[in-house]
Amino acid sequence: MKVENFMKPNIILPTVRKRINAIFITALFVISMIVASTGIGHAAPLPAGTTGIKWNPGHYYTIQNWANDDPIYMAKVYKELQATPALRGMQLRYLWGWLEKSPGVYDFSSIDKHLAKLTKMNKRLVIQVQTKSFEADWKLIPDYLKAPKYEGGAFAFNDWGGSKTIDGYNIKLWNPYVRDRLIALFKALGKRYNSHPNFEGIGMIETAMGQAVKPLTTTQADKWFNNLIIVQQKARTFFPNTMTIQEINYPREYLKQITTAMVKMGGALGCPDVYPDEPGLNFPPSPYSPPGAYHYFSKLSGTVPIAPTVEKVNYLNTRGDKKGHVPTVQELLVFARDELKSNYIFWQRIPKYVDDVLEVMNYNNQKSTPSGGLRAACPKNYPSCI
Repeated sequence: MKVENFMKPNIILPTVRKRINAIFITALFVISMIVASTGIGHAAPLPAGTTGIKWNPGHYYTIQNWANDDPIYMAKVYKELQATPALRGMQLRYLWGWLEKSPGVYDFSSIDKHLAKLTKMNKRLVIQVQTKSFEADWKLIPDYLKAPKYEGGAFAFNDWGGSKTIDGYNIKLWNPYVRDRLIALFKALGKRYNSHPNFEGIGMIETAMGQAVKPLTTTQADKWFNNLIIVQQKARTFFPNTMTIQEINYPREYLKQITTAMVKMGGALGCPDVYPDEPGLNFPPSPYSPPGAYHYFSKLSGTVPIAPTVEKVNYLNTRGDKKGHVPTVQELLVFARDELKSNYIFWQRIPKYVDDVLEVMNYNNQKSTPSGGLRAACPKNYPSCI
């Protein structure tokens, strides 16, 4: 058929319309089958060349690590997400050792499964790559990182105060080979998920390294933070259309360095705790001592995304040493919203407190706007928001 025949409305156009419709329907079917076969949801990927960053601020669940693939727990999660418009999605946490089975061999099946379910519900997924464990028997790192090249991959730490019990492990990020393997993981994740419209963000765990059983040298600590910044810089290049988060809390001496770098690269700031009365996090700036993490949130809100997490311990007391009081969910919300000036709040879903969280999520202030009453303006450091 010649091109000019398309211009003859009385004879050719109806037939052409039918053919176009048939081709279009077939194409949509093929595309949907291709997307479905990837296992990461049925949403069309972002158009190539898109420079904006996905931006859906509001309230999200945070799922307890053990529950990521617990069918009973997760069935309740999805039911609650479906019934609660103010909850825009959820954050899942994955230990590095769960995601990488051997060098460059990754298992993202759990992420794929949850992303597909959330996409069908028009909800969104944030994941956190955990490089610090809080139990000694957690599989923090892939087995190959235990080789001498990586200095064993991780160091043991315990609670501050002289305890000799190993409370967990943190990665030896000062080692350049450990750093490069972590970068490789983010590269693989970015290739798979950056263009997915329902993959909202990816983050890294708190900056607090823990009190190493074998004390770290100043050089090791300095290199640890320098390499953390390099990992985050690389993550921004792998996730150009996706929010990348760094949780900050301690040591206060390194927070200016890490926040300055996150602002420059256009990253987001999170915090593993919402403690209204915690002295260390609320520590005021002075000529003699650097400020606590919360100072940076209020200062940088509007420039970069602010995304703290309400953890189990935050439901119990307004201070980590339990010298405060038991807060209400509304009190935690007001502090995170008004004092920390949050764009996102991640609420850890603890069965004992879930009814209280859902009650607050159903208040008019949370239901009246997509952001659930949180700050929704596009951050200044983003080229644009999509």
